[in-house]
Amino acid sequence: MRARFLALLGLCALLTVAVAAPAQAAGYRYWSFWKSSGGEWTYATEGPATARPADGSVHGFRFSVSEDSGDAATPRTAPDFATICAGTPAKDGAKRLALVIDFGTASDAPQGGTPPAQRTACARVAPAATTAEALAQVAKPLRYNSEALLCAISGYPGSGCGDQALPADPPAPGTGSSTAVVTTKEPAGGDGPSVGVYAGIAAVLTLAGAAVWRSRHTHR
Repeated sequence: MRARFLALLGLCALLTVAVAAPAQAAGYRYWSFWKSSGGEWTYATEGPATARPADGSVHGFRFSVSEDSGDAATPRTAPDFATICAGTPAKDGAKRLALVIDFGTASDAPQGGTPPAQRTACARVAPAATTAEALAQVAKPLRYNSEALLCAISGYPGSGCGDQALPADPPAPGTGSSTAVVTTKEPAGGDGPSVGVYAGIAAVLTLAGAAVWRSRHTHR
């Protein structure tokens, strides 16, 4: 019984650590690829190097910090082909592809970086051209890694490719830095433990008390 009691206490200690440790999901900075569907953005299921859009399509790119496709931020400009390609007339033997390029917000930028303003462009390319080829026509320079992952559009960002977004070092006193960083928001009330931590500790103490009571009554 003593061994069982000690094992239970060990489990309680592990529960305490698990409750107290903050959950922090990993986010990554990268260019996500989007297609227009019914006037809305939908996450593309293939890459721009293999997508061969039809004439009149609208594709978008958004640089942001996200965990996966379900968490990715959409381009902030609506997919409107008529508006984007209004100044680019149709031509025989070519197709037009409207592109929305959203460089993201300050909180998406690598530390010290400033995202350019979002922009749109209309590429007139060969009928069999891919989205990547259309993008290269209107938004050079592009940068890819060794695995053909799109790392930069119009040279942004200047380095890195799909890097994990880590909290930046705090600015030195008096620098007045306003660079946004990716952090886990804490509840109001300072740096003290959260309500969840107290609840977890209470549960652990309850389990420990039950174990002591059972141990005493078993030996009677």
